[in-house]
Amino acid sequence: MQINPSEVTKILKEQIKKFGEKAEISEVGQVLSVGDGIARVHGLDNVQAGEMVEFSTGVKGMALNLEVDNVGVVIFGEDRTIKEGDIVKRTGSIVDAPVGKGLLGRVVDALGNPIDGKGDLDKKLDRKRVDVKAPGIIPRKSVNEPMQTGLKAIDSLIPVGRGQRELIIGDRQTGKTAVAIDTIINQKEINKSENEKEKLYCIYVAIGQKRSTVAQIVKTLEDAGAMEYTIIVSATASDPAPLQFLAPYTGCTMGEYFRDNGMHALIVYDDLSKQAVAYRQMSLLLRRPPGREAYPGDVFYLHSRLLERAAKLNDDQGGGSLTALPIIETQAGDVSAYIPTNVISITDGQIFLETELFNQGIRPAVNVGLSVSRVGSAAQTKAMKKVAGSIKLELAQYREMAAFAQFGSDLDASTQKLLNRGSKLTELLKQDQYSPMPVAQQVIAVFSGVRGFLDDVELSDIKNFEKRIYEEIKSSNPDIIDSINSSGKLEEEVDKKLTALIEQFKKINK
Repeated sequence: MQINPSEVTKILKEQIKKFGEKAEISEVGQVLSVGDGIARVHGLDNVQAGEMVEFSTGVKGMALNLEVDNVGVVIFGEDRTIKEGDIVKRTGSIVDAPVGKGLLGRVVDALGNPIDGKGDLDKKLDRKRVDVKAPGIIPRKSVNEPMQTGLKAIDSLIPVGRGQRELIIGDRQTGKTAVAIDTIINQKEINKSENEKEKLYCIYVAIGQKRSTVAQIVKTLEDAGAMEYTIIVSATASDPAPLQFLAPYTGCTMGEYFRDNGMHALIVYDDLSKQAVAYRQMSLLLRRPPGREAYPGDVFYLHSRLLERAAKLNDDQGGGSLTALPIIETQAGDVSAYIPTNVISITDGQIFLETELFNQGIRPAVNVGLSVSRVGSAAQTKAMKKVAGSIKLELAQYREMAAFAQFGSDLDASTQKLLNRGSKLTELLKQDQYSPMPVAQQVIAVFSGVRGFLDDVELSDIKNFEKRIYEEIKSSNPDIIDSINSSGKLEEEVDKKLTALIEQFKKINK
């Protein structure tokens, strides 16, 4: 085989033309000291606040403190593998997380990595930055659609709307998580709809909880068939503080995907007290000056920038919404502590749960006097607004009278009537865990209580009466339920029909 020298030259020229000199300059630093999830790094002179860095072991971290001679980095993972003198590289990117419908039904950690053993996430999922600015005033719209929790005590007295931030606050073991889980389970029927504008996707963020508790919640949601529209973000008590601090922002980013694409989402932060504690730990280890209760000065901003991202967008922006249910744990019912007062002032109302009520068997243990919804009444269904209008006043009068009644025995007829009605309404608002109620059933139950149909029913029979009257109406007059569900109103004729039906039912079942 003969090789023509001109051909060789030609081939070499082609090769040289394609040869491009690629040299990449990356800024690196060295670990000065490491411990407690914090590393001090020297040499990253141009690193930016909040930028991701990578250690030689592959563990990621975030630059939080930019000092004259070193950078304070919080480590997202195990710090035992990192040692003094290790190389640290800038990544040039900010912490991001995967977003999209491909996450539904999955359990992920604070960095968006799957931890449920169901394999890797879909590679096509988009990634979004976890710490972004909340929508301004112009893109927003006032809350006008109801977000049904399925709990009579909340939907009738403290209604929550889509795009609202409603705080669930109470001591440990008062049923805070149960309220949030019931709300997620209650969306099952709504999510059967084909209309994306009606569906409500759910995100549950577990911060600093026991792994066994998170596993139990996953099982509860799976058994109820609610995992198919839910994402769980978990940073348990055994995870480093930086991951517990990051988890709510990761969950929020996943929720914003639905909000910004004209869909609706609900996010539960369980709980933000533990996030504040994790942030306090990080800040103190970074030697930031402590403030009240040793929290850093910007702990308010930590929560406000997170909760401001829950919003109802206007129609020009797609009309999507992100509803937030943050949970705060109080110590011995003290709502005047630093973190509870902060979050109360940020949110649009609070559901206050009390140990005393819980121990009396009033569950959900909602203190109706201290709980409030600042914007939800605009979103409440017309039917519920009509029947539940007087219930709050009657319960307030009952509580006032009950306090006096325990001292005196001879009460006049009107006081006895008021006490009787109050005790019946209190009994009516009780509800079993994991059994949320559809709107029509709630309306019928509250209607029978407020209109006095339960006044002569024994306390022990109320739950049974409520169940039977609903089943009776469902079988004999389903048009009443259809009317409430379709229009959301309680028309005059339906009101009369319902009154007649309950009266007739009571005559037959005396």
